[in-house]
Amino acid sequence: MEKKFLTKTIQFLKIFSAIALTIFLSTFVEIYWAMGSFSERISSGNPDSSFFDDAYLISLFTTIILTFVFLLFAFIKNIYLKIAVEIISLISVWFFWNYSIFVDRESSWSTYAFNEEIHYTISVSILPILVLSIFTVLGLNYISKKL
Repeated sequence: MEKKFLTKTIQFLKIFSAIALTIFLSTFVEIYWAMGSFSERISSGNPDSSFFDDAYLISLFTTIILTFVFLLFAFIKNIYLKIAVEIISLISVWFFWNYSIFVDRESSWSTYAFNEEIHYTISVSILPILVLSIFTVLGLNYISKKL
């Protein structure tokens, strides 16, 4: 009985770690791919903060939240619904972070209207977000089945 519990615990920790690592790496890559052009700009919120620091902290925070959320999504039995919800979640979170970076490092230093901020963020984010969200979700589902 105790050995079975230990085995299940180790299995859960493997899945948890693999999901967390995948989310962290894909978030970090997405931020650099989409918003890397602002890496040399100064943050209006914290002038001492580098772009790497922001990308790292955003990725860490996203990993903590989405790992637990994606573990809850494991209870969705319909695979198509599960994949759709996971992709929509990633797209929403990543777009929010890209918008936040754009506002912090570019539009706060200038005169952008809200619509212009949204339009610009979508234009620089659409390819990285779509490509990485699809690969990330497929990778997460593969990991969940193999581990």
